[in-house]
Amino acid sequence: MNALLTLTRAVARKELVLMVRYPVNTLSNLFLTYLFFVLIFFGGQAVAGPALTASLDGIIVGFFLWTMASLSFGYLAWSVTAEAQWGTFEQLYMTPFGIRTIMLVKAAVGTTINFGWGLGMLLLLLVTSGRSLQVDLGTVLPLGALTLASAVGIGFCFAGLSILYKRIEDLLSVVNFALVGCIAAPVESVAWLKAIPLAQGSYLLRRTMDGGIRLWEIPAPEILLLVGTAIAYPAAGYYVFRWAQRRARRKGILGHY
Repeated sequence: MNALLTLTRAVARKELVLMVRYPVNTLSNLFLTYLFFVLIFFGGQAVAGPALTASLDGIIVGFFLWTMASLSFGYLAWSVTAEAQWGTFEQLYMTPFGIRTIMLVKAAVGTTINFGWGLGMLLLLLVTSGRSLQVDLGTVLPLGALTLASAVGIGFCFAGLSILYKRIEDLLSVVNFALVGCIAAPVESVAWLKAIPLAQGSYLLRRTMDGGIRLWEIPAPEILLLVGTAIAYPAAGYYVFRWAQRRARRKGILGHY
């Protein structure tokens, strides 16, 4: 346990150092997300007027979730790509923990950091729009963590693909925008859409932050479905990651870039 805590602290320290050392890259990603919201907000007000105002709370919650999901999804794939570029990826296999444990810890640390970025973005969105939401941390934090688990699962999948195919940046960009569709999926009218990544969590977060519903007031089947997706997608993504890792080792391209 002490060794795992040491690993967690080391990974967290490394991520914080990288963010501080490359501030332009860190802040530009969040600025572009914020700029995207500003364009929709002010442009939508000019075009749609009251129609936009009626759905603004849902848009804010969606952007809050998309910020965290896009960071969590891309984090693992970009991490593998960066380690390969630096020539340190193969060294992760020689640690006492092994690559799998390190990637799991990276996923946990990255999700925690991205949750902080998401809350900061939420504050900016509320200040910009002049709106207010009911943010009960006892409800938002567990729902947010369960929701982001599916994004982490997708991240594991694409981390595996980056081991095999190295340059998948364009594909990551496409999938990043596909996450918007998952978050905005009309799960109220099409029930089976609740099974896709992020959809059920987005629906529950909108209900809690817009309607003031607490965690214990959500029907148990809705929570169980969210827990199911939070388990299934990371498990599937981790399986793909392990498969890609073994295939890359057999082909002798593990450390290539």
